[in-house]
Amino acid sequence: MRIGIIGGGPAGMMCAIKAVENHEVVLFEKNEKLGKKLFITGKGRCNLTNYVDEKEFMKNLVRNPSFMFSSIYSFSPFTTYYYFEDLGLPLKVERGDRVFPASDKSSDVIRTYEKKLRQVGVEVRLNTEVRSIKKDGDVFILNDREKFDKVVIATGGVSYKLTGSTGDGYRFGKEFGHKLVDPKPGLIGINLSNNFDLAGLSLKNVELRVEKDKKVISREFGEMLFTHRGISGPIVLTTSSKINRLKDFDLYLDLKPALTSDKLDKRILRDFDENQNKNLENVMKNLLPRDLISYILDEAKIHGDKKVNQITKEEREGLVKTIKNFKLRFDSLDDINRAIVTSGGIDVKDLDPKTMESKLVKGLYFIGEVIDVDGLTGGYNIQVANSTGYSCGINL
Repeated sequence: MRIGIIGGGPAGMMCAIKAVENHEVVLFEKNEKLGKKLFITGKGRCNLTNYVDEKEFMKNLVRNPSFMFSSIYSFSPFTTYYYFEDLGLPLKVERGDRVFPASDKSSDVIRTYEKKLRQVGVEVRLNTEVRSIKKDGDVFILNDREKFDKVVIATGGVSYKLTGSTGDGYRFGKEFGHKLVDPKPGLIGINLSNNFDLAGLSLKNVELRVEKDKKVISREFGEMLFTHRGISGPIVLTTSSKINRLKDFDLYLDLKPALTSDKLDKRILRDFDENQNKNLENVMKNLLPRDLISYILDEAKIHGDKKVNQITKEEREGLVKTIKNFKLRFDSLDDINRAIVTSGGIDVKDLDPKTMESKLVKGLYFIGEVIDVDGLTGGYNIQVANSTGYSCGINL
């Protein structure tokens, strides 16, 4: 049987490696090299997977975790770890169970895929764009000239278009009657309408909270930074994937999540007792980053040049409330082209979760980022690619 796989990212490469055990396989990649997006992931280090069990892994998928049940149990994060080590790629586990190549070079990960593809005899065609897929009876015809018994679409989403993710797979899917879940940016910076001048300010041990109708729907603790457009960093990226389909929500920053409001009030009272004749803005430097103080005081409606011994109890309580609930005014998510991952894609309701085959068109398969599954940062999305590629490859 002759198999055509479109897209040379991790999903396509893994699928080809497994499928060629039983079939003739041609892997099409429109770029000049394989794994172009993989090369820039993890800031060029390639966070290959997350060293957790299947149950924990599922908790970190934002869209359609239940669809991934079969493929994650077929090719789990632990299996992935030892699979690549057995191929000669030394790995290491870092904070948050993130798995990286020991060399810190994504190029070593790509080389490992490439070496295996050569060893097992996959025909790789670089600089070859598949522009059309047609079905004629039981065969698929690619670019109006080449016939295949089965076709696998592994073209990625629409983020980082320079890497080749230009939505080709969505077009192919729609041409064959598949529903497309509207693509949204995932793991992306958040643009704010606050008039901040804080670009470059980094915060640690803070909490970003999302509320809708006064109900908390997301809480993320850790690091973030301010940008020219708004905010970014680990807790912001995670939050973005949870809110990319929400409307009318509120975004708050807790600058002292380790302290209850009562403990924070006592801490501020202590600082006030020790600095009674000083201006408030100077005393606040013991508690908050210098650049942030004026914005906090504006929000709390207290003048920074007011003496500490003139601050009323109501003003102090308002200051505590502002520090614990600093309102960030959401404007938009950043441009999808800058998103780490695309949320949305081919609707998984029309795919077989064990094989990744279309329920609408026999012999047509969708794997990786092109389908409506995405996860948080930490190697989860590359694992989705490898697991769906593996499941598809062994079942073709």
